[in-house]
Amino acid sequence: MIHVLIVDDQALNRILLSKMLEEDGYKISMAYNGLEALKVLETQDIDIILLDVIMPVMDGFEAAQKIKQRFDEVYLPIIFITSLDDQGSFERCLEVGGDDFIQKPFEKVILHAKIKAHSRTRQLSKKANQQKELLQYHHNQNEREHEIIEHIFNNSLENQDKFKDHLDFNLSPASMFNGDMFLVAQSPIGNLYCMLGDFTGHGLAAAIGALPASRAFYRMVSKGMAVNDVASEINTLLYNLLPGHMFCAATIIELSSSGKSISAWLGGLPDAYLIDQNGDVKQVLESQHMALGILDEDEFEHEVIHFETDHETRLAFATDGIIETTNKNDVFFGEERFLETLKSKPMVSCENIVGYVSEFADGSEQQDDVSIVLLNCLPLASQEQVRETFSTLAFNLSLSLNAKQIKQTDPVYDLVNILSGVGGLKDHRSNIFLLLSEAYNNSLDHGVLGLDSNIKLQEDGFFKYYEMREKALAALSDAMIIIDMRYCPDTLSLYFIICDSGRGFNRGESELSATNSEFGRGLSLLKEIAEKVTYNASGNQVEMCYKLS
Repeated sequence: MIHVLIVDDQALNRILLSKMLEEDGYKISMAYNGLEALKVLETQDIDIILLDVIMPVMDGFEAAQKIKQRFDEVYLPIIFITSLDDQGSFERCLEVGGDDFIQKPFEKVILHAKIKAHSRTRQLSKKANQQKELLQYHHNQNEREHEIIEHIFNNSLENQDKFKDHLDFNLSPASMFNGDMFLVAQSPIGNLYCMLGDFTGHGLAAAIGALPASRAFYRMVSKGMAVNDVASEINTLLYNLLPGHMFCAATIIELSSSGKSISAWLGGLPDAYLIDQNGDVKQVLESQHMALGILDEDEFEHEVIHFETDHETRLAFATDGIIETTNKNDVFFGEERFLETLKSKPMVSCENIVGYVSEFADGSEQQDDVSIVLLNCLPLASQEQVRETFSTLAFNLSLSLNAKQIKQTDPVYDLVNILSGVGGLKDHRSNIFLLLSEAYNNSLDHGVLGLDSNIKLQEDGFFKYYEMREKALAALSDAMIIIDMRYCPDTLSLYFIICDSGRGFNRGESELSATNSEFGRGLSLLKEIAEKVTYNASGNQVEMCYKLS
C-alpha cells in the first residue's frame, strides 16, 4: 500500500486530498507544517510527499531541502501543491528538491497519475539501493582459492578466440580470479551470442555461479534458443543454486548471421551503446531488468529489445568496473569519459580504452574487475554441424485472442514452445520468437491499442509511451487478435498471419517503417529475418514467410 504524507497548514486542503486518496486505497499521514513533516518521516515509512509551499514555522522550500538531505539513499518524491503560478516559484521548487507540481484546485485524475508514476520510480530506487548494499557487502569479502578457481574457470570457457573479426574484448581482473565472465557461442543457424556477466564478489564465490552459468549458456545456444530463453535458464539455475545475496548482472546479445539485427536482454550492467566506426553513439541501450538470480521463475522478466544494425556499426558494452574506476582524488572515470574514449579514434580498440582508464587511474589500486566488449556487426558463416531432421508432417495452427485474453497473457512464448517441438524447428527458435514477438506487439500496440511510436521521441518518451500502453490495455474491452501459423515441409517454410481488430494505418509501408524502425518495430526488422513480409490494404494484417533452409 502506497503511504502518502500530506503537508499543508490548511485543514480543508488536507481533508480534501486525504478523501481523494483514501477512496483508492492509499494510506495517509498528515502534517501541519514542514517541521511536523520531518518528525513524521522519522517514524513512518513514507512513499510520496504532497508538500504545500507557504506554511508557518517551516515552509515547503526549507522542508524540501531538509528532506532531500536526510533521505538521500532512496528516491523519496516530493510533489509541491501550490497556488503559485509564476515561473520563479516553479524554478525555486525544483532547486530545493521538488520532483513535480500539482496546482490548486486539485484534479483527481492528474493527482493519481503523478502519484503512480513517482511510486514506480521509488520502488525501482528501493530495489537499486538493495542491490547496491549487497554489492558493497560482497566487494568487501576476502578472496580465496584463487589459483585453483582460475584454472577451473578458464577451462570452462569456449570459443572466445574464434570470432576475432567480430569481437574485441578485454577482461582485467582486480585480483587473481576474475569475477566478470564473457561467454561466446554460435547457434546452429549461425547467429552469434555473447554474454558479459558480473557476479557479486570474486574468487570462489563468483566461480560457484560462473561455472554452471557458462554450461547453461553453451547448452541453450547450441539448441538455437532465443536470448530471453538463455537469460531465463541461467536465472533459474542461479536462483536455485546461489544464496539470496548472490546474483549476476548481465548483458546477453544475439547478433543475426547477416549482421543486420541484434536482440538483447539487459539486466543490471551499465548502459550499452550502438556506435558507428568513429565512436559516435547511434542508440543507447539501457538496462531493463533485475540481475540474474534475484527473481524466481514466475517473476522473471522475459522482455527483449530488438534493433537493426549494419556492417559499419559496433556495439560497446562493459561492466561497471570501467565507469567506477577512480583516480587518486577519488574522482570516477564516469560515463561521460567513457563515451569520449569511444570517440578518441576511429575503430577504437578495447586495448585503447583500457589504456585510457589506466592512465586516468594514475597508479590507484584497481578496486573492481574491468571488462569491456566491442562487437562488430558483420555477417557470420554458419557452422557445419548435424541438424535435426525436419518433420514431414504439414500442419496449420490458429489462435484467436479476445480482449480478456490479450490483457491476461502474452501468447508468443507459448507458441514458440509449441513450434520448437516440431522436428527441425528448434534450431530456428530465436528467429521464430523475433518474428512472432515483433508482429504480435505491433498488432497489439499500434493496431488494437492505437499507440503512436512518435511519442517515444518526446522527452521521457519511453516512460510516457509505456504508461499510456498500460492504461490503454487496462481499459481494453472489445478487441481481437488472430494468429495463424502454417508449416509446409515441401518448401521448408513457415507462414504466419497476424490480424488485429484495430483501425490499421493509412500510410505506405515505407513511411510506417521509417516511423517505427528507430524503436525496433518497423517492417525492415521483420524483413531482415523473414523472406517476405506484407501488410493488407487496411494495415491491420501482416503476412510473413520464413524459410527454414
